[in-house]
Amino acid sequence: MSMTTSTGGPGSNPDPDLDLLTGPGAAELLRTALRPAGGELLTWRATQVEHQPGRRSTAAYQARIRWADGRVREERLGACTGRPPRGTVVLGDGTDQVATWRFPYDPDLPALRTAYDERAVAVLLDDLGLDGGGPVRLAIRAYRPRRRAVIEAIGRRHRLFLKVVRPDQVRDLHERHRLLVGAGVPAAPSLGYTPDGLLVLQALPGRTLRQALYARQAPPSGQAVLGLLDRLPAELAYGRPRRSWREKSPHYASVLAAALPSVAKQARALAEAVMCEAGPEPATVVHGDLYESQLLVSGGRICGLLDVDTAGPGERLDDLACLLGHLSVLAGMNRDRAGTILRAGAAYLAAFERVVDPADLRYRTAAVVLSLATGPHRVQEQDWPANTRDRLDLAEQWLDSARRLRPPTRPR
Repeated sequence: MSMTTSTGGPGSNPDPDLDLLTGPGAAELLRTALRPAGGELLTWRATQVEHQPGRRSTAAYQARIRWADGRVREERLGACTGRPPRGTVVLGDGTDQVATWRFPYDPDLPALRTAYDERAVAVLLDDLGLDGGGPVRLAIRAYRPRRRAVIEAIGRRHRLFLKVVRPDQVRDLHERHRLLVGAGVPAAPSLGYTPDGLLVLQALPGRTLRQALYARQAPPSGQAVLGLLDRLPAELAYGRPRRSWREKSPHYASVLAAALPSVAKQARALAEAVMCEAGPEPATVVHGDLYESQLLVSGGRICGLLDVDTAGPGERLDDLACLLGHLSVLAGMNRDRAGTILRAGAAYLAAFERVVDPADLRYRTAAVVLSLATGPHRVQEQDWPANTRDRLDLAEQWLDSARRLRPPTRPR
């Protein structure tokens, strides 16, 4: 296989792994991978890139492919550098190697093949006593290569979500849903799972907080968010605490530096300030990834909590900062609704800073926004360098706000 390298443009990637997966040579990579199966690549675009500097990178693509029988289909493809997983097509030129696959044949998510097969899902639901084997319609709601996927399944009497995770995670996730529901947390009830990593979840009512804000509906109060977190069961507090946004800030700075070297100095200075000036907090039970699309709301009340995979021991500051950081970024993404979103964020900030240190809350929010600055490149937005810089500037604003409340004692 011959792999070419990208050499130009302000958005080009100097990191070799990123260049292999998103530069001009990626087209030849995908063509070569499809050729043995009789597929001709017509168009492609990278839709998601996850970069772990010094380890590996993973990318997802949307592609139009013409097959040997003449049919043209829109398909998802995946590729990764690093140690190639089993069950993939591995291409190399003697120096670099890349593993590729077609959706739903993700090498780390074996249950995805069942979850995206209408007949197989109908049989599965029949085995669980649902829908009586009737027809099922499937829709992809989320896919992060090698990590997880969510498929919506709509049958004659039920609307369900099929969550696909790695096989060694599914039993714990099933028990976690059962524990949360038993504790009065409005998580989705788990209806069962398969050993290869497929979890069947009952659909919940309501719309996401993001959708509610877009519709200019009144959001739940800050006290309601705090009350929800207070209901997380103490049984989840055992085990190693997850790394805080503060502790992860150097990692995100390195990801930004690899993707866009012109912001490396700013990103690393931000991470250093957060690490040196912000304080830790005692561990408690946290959601772990709390933002506006994880909360289902109705009539100004919280009626659902999604994606509880990350729930466990951690620092309360992180959940609160995660919601604030996401809302502040969301306001920049949707100018027409910015006023509504910012007012909600300001109300949450006022409620949260009454129960945690106000300066540390802002430092953590700066760290969250720093992590979100990797998003434009990860999802391959058209103008991702400029959007990355905008988010870094927003993180700087949160940092400045924290420093006004508690000026750093060390020289800057």
